[in-house]
Amino acid sequence: MNYRFLPLLLLFFMSFAPKSTNNTDPKLLANTNTVSLAAKIELVYNSLDANDFALPQMECFKRAMTGFYSLKQKGIVEKDILTVIDFSMSSTKKRMWVIDLVSNKILFNTVVSHGMKSGSEFATSFSNEMNSNKSSLGFYTTGETYFGKHGLSLKLDGQERGINSNARSRAVVVHGADYANPSILKSQGYLGRSQGCPAIPEALKEQIIQTIKGKSCLFIYHPSGSYDIASKLVA
Repeated sequence: MNYRFLPLLLLFFMSFAPKSTNNTDPKLLANTNTVSLAAKIELVYNSLDANDFALPQMECFKRAMTGFYSLKQKGIVEKDILTVIDFSMSSTKKRMWVIDLVSNKILFNTVVSHGMKSGSEFATSFSNEMNSNKSSLGFYTTGETYFGKHGLSLKLDGQERGINSNARSRAVVVHGADYANPSILKSQGYLGRSQGCPAIPEALKEQIIQTIKGKSCLFIYHPSGSYDIASKLVA
């Protein structure tokens, strides 16, 4: 048995244990919980098995884990798989990570497309509106798979009202696409863009979709002040 991950597993399961009800000062308790959560996330990050991939930025990872724990505690997320997309990065970079939080291992790290109206090389503008052709930030849960015009695809349910809550009605899904293949970078200098979907390389879509389907957490990050103000999950 590999004992390396036992401390992480203990921290993970303890995070969902019922909170003690005593006469502790609520302000002190809140501060203690904040410190504990930050310490827990830092421990997970520093213990990640990168699997020869680059690590996500700490700030992006911290926000992703904060929302994951919140959604997991509410029973909205069921699988201990976290997908992180960092739209502060160039589309030429591998800015999507799929992380197994039980083994604490990065399973995939790949390029991913943003919406055509969100920007060219960099995504800078985001929307929850129908027909905007823009990406939406924030937390999603993965839904069911289906076969559409891009073959095997995965539906997403946005968990943040006004930020990504129209994802399903907009048909914002995870799918493979030729324009999301890294080879296109040589011809146009940046990855092809979608109508708002996080599109991934065709060669990886089967593996990634099968791994993350069925109530796992997906987080799309950008250091946007408007998102920080609107989001309730990373406040």
